[in-house]
Amino acid sequence: MTCFEIFPVEAMRKAAQLGFGGIYVNPDVGGSGLSRLDTSIIFEALSTGCVSTTAYISIHNMCAWMIDTFGNNEQREKFCPDLCSMQKFASYCLTEPGSGSDAASLLTSAKLQGDHYILNGSKAFISGGGDTDVYVVMCRTGEKGPKGISCVVVEKGTAGLSFGKKEKKVGWNSQPTRAVIFEDCAVPVTNRLGAEGEGFSIAMKGLNGGRINIASCSLGAAHASVLLARDHMCVRKQFGETLSNSQFLQFKLAEMATKLVASRLLVRQAAVALQEGRPDAVSLCSMAKLFVTDECFAICNQALQIHGGYGYLKDYAVQQYVRDIRVHQILEGTNEVMRMIIARSLLTES
Repeated sequence: MTCFEIFPVEAMRKAAQLGFGGIYVNPDVGGSGLSRLDTSIIFEALSTGCVSTTAYISIHNMCAWMIDTFGNNEQREKFCPDLCSMQKFASYCLTEPGSGSDAASLLTSAKLQGDHYILNGSKAFISGGGDTDVYVVMCRTGEKGPKGISCVVVEKGTAGLSFGKKEKKVGWNSQPTRAVIFEDCAVPVTNRLGAEGEGFSIAMKGLNGGRINIASCSLGAAHASVLLARDHMCVRKQFGETLSNSQFLQFKLAEMATKLVASRLLVRQAAVALQEGRPDAVSLCSMAKLFVTDECFAICNQALQIHGGYGYLKDYAVQQYVRDIRVHQILEGTNEVMRMIIARSLLTES
């Protein structure tokens, strides 16, 4: 799927039959009703196979959860069943060409005209863009800053909705990435989630879970990479003996395994904190995203190094993990922003 850049619709619909289309969506609208801890375990396991596809499924789940959590009953019943079965797919639209880490400065406007919002602007780096059916969009309905942002659901086929070119990426190639463009795009007021001005709060609450999800995807890649490195060390011979007899490489493997377990424990702790609504949840989610995506990339990169020249060949899976999880240090809030959130929490706690 990744090699041929195929958006694996049928494979994902089979995953939805197992309950993976709405993992933490309420059962009354088709979801599985599982916890954030359950979700982390699922995404780690799926990512040992394909990080790119799992990462898209995590984004889809975040969108479904937003509609389930912040939508009214009519909106939940309209959108969630098809999202949970993955008969329809969702994309999350926050980032813009001029506002990445500074998300509150977004410029996409939504002007109220009668019973519709007229959207103008564009979103950048949208996973699934052009191939999905439902777009959860953060747009400006009021003043500058976070209080002027609202959240609306834009449906595929809406007049004025278009897409940029399919981006060529280092990894995450089983999901298309495009700009999403709004040109006098009329969206019914009934598609707004929550009240006007609540969009930024909705976005941030979604991202707390998204950070755990993407860290869990990094765990899966790192777990698989440790096993690949171990297996390669057991069969590859240099200087008359297998690499597994090299104490230097034994130490490297031990460090990788230790970092993996430490990362897993932090993600699980953050997932439980978010599920329980603990006051330290935001900080823990940021810590998990920062620490785990950094350490798991280091694990995958070390696994590639242990493979030597073979690790750089596309015939060997380890390079795919390296390429796919590099972006995890950038999206869902860059790791530099995670440091800011953690520091702010420490400096303001009483």
